Amino acid sequence: MATSSQDSSSSKRHFHWTNKVATEDTEASSTTPNEDDKNGRSGIKTHVSLSTPRKKKLPAAAVSIARLRSAVSSFRKSRSSLPFGLGSRVIGTLFGYRRGHVHFALQKEAGSPPAFLVELTTPISGLVREMASGLVRIALECDKPKAEDHNKKGTTVVRLLEESTWRTYCNGKKCGFATRRDCGDKEWKILKAVEPISTGAGVLPAGNEVEAGPDGGELMYMRAKFERIVGSRDSEAFYMMNPDSNGTPELSIYLLRV
Repeated sequence: MATSSQDSSSSKRHFHWTNKVATEDTEASSTTPNEDDKNGRSGIKTHVSLSTPRKKKLPAAAVSIARLRSAVSSFRKSRSSLPFGLGSRVIGTLFGYRRGHVHFALQKEAGSPPAFLVELTTPISGLVREMASGLVRIALECDKPKAEDHNKKGTTVVRLLEESTWRTYCNGKKCGFATRRDCGDKEWKILKAVEPISTGAGVLPAGNEVEAGPDGGELMYMRAKFERIVGSRDSEAFYMMNPDSNGTPELSIYLLRV
């Protein structure tokens, strides 16, 4: 019996040593079982109180807003590399051979590819006469997609500047149609030839940079900066900025989807 009591006392001392500091070793032999239970529970409570607090999770709404901002930011970066990302000021060029049709090009910068290039059935000589007589308003109209076509699966809404066919009006009078064109080598050479010109009009003789017309005629051009106003996804306006016109644009071009 004496041996068992000594073993029990030594085990108690070992238990308290592992849970408390070594200086309390002598007090462990005189403590009662109730005191041992209290000390043991206090040790557990101390351990729990020192545990690292959990981080609060962000609300689902905050996570969704952060993801949306990231998506919008990446979308803006991708759009900045597209030619359709025009700003409020663009460069517009009207050109055509003396006996040919009018071509109209819009560029974000002088050396950038045209974001919009159309060929009008209007002779350039007629446009020159209209501009000599006063202000010119050119309206290009196209049709909105039908409701049944818009509701079809797989159909995408075409940008206004990507429409292929337009009805043309000059100062309220219908004057044929306009067709969207791709910028080929011939058109690109013309735009490169007038690239150093910020504002002006004139004639480019046939040469290395500009090919001669079908009848051997010269190329007429007018180039200026335009202020771009976006009314909606179906309407845009371009007003020629001429410092000599007292704030009144001599040429305005409207794109409408009706």
